[in-house]
Amino acid sequence: MSSHEDKPNSPSCERNREPILTVLRDYLVGDQRVLEIGSGTGQHAVHFAAALPRLIWQTSDREENLPGIRAWLDEAALPNTPTPWELDVAGTWPEATFDAVFSANTLHIMAWSEVQRLFAQLPGITRAGATLIIYGPFNYHGHYSSDSNAAFDQWLQARGAHMAIRDAEAVDALAASAGFALVEDIAMPANNRCRVWRRIHT
Repeated sequence: MSSHEDKPNSPSCERNREPILTVLRDYLVGDQRVLEIGSGTGQHAVHFAAALPRLIWQTSDREENLPGIRAWLDEAALPNTPTPWELDVAGTWPEATFDAVFSANTLHIMAWSEVQRLFAQLPGITRAGATLIIYGPFNYHGHYSSDSNAAFDQWLQARGAHMAIRDAEAVDALAASAGFALVEDIAMPANNRCRVWRRIHT
């Protein structure tokens, strides 16, 4: 078993996990299988799975992030967190069906083509009526929602030209093409949002 020092740690996960959990409690109701895309360190997964034991919380990420996720899952030893899956949104997707999909702080890290691919794959892995929840910063009508988000976007683009805060309207268009309709856009701390869609087309 890994010690605490061996596990990756994201301070932002510690800060935002309770506000996100409040949203999940409202929108993930009943017994559900949830796919988390881009589980990162695994901190969100253990927190949410412990707080919502009725859910099966399936983590996933690129191969290089899986050891850190396993370290968090192994230490927590929760019954509702299966072994993490390797999932690169630009690669092969699993053959499975989920009741909900969750992702936090991923759309601005991916290239836009990968964001498009993510949404295009959703109909193949979700049931009718499935819930999609995405947390992170968004622009509206091409404008930053805060000075801090503008500064964050500049920092992202300095790291990689493919990174950027995404426009909410463009993401909504991708969701609509995948059969998902926006049902809630929730203000979160630090100028982030939790945007919730529901699959309305089979």
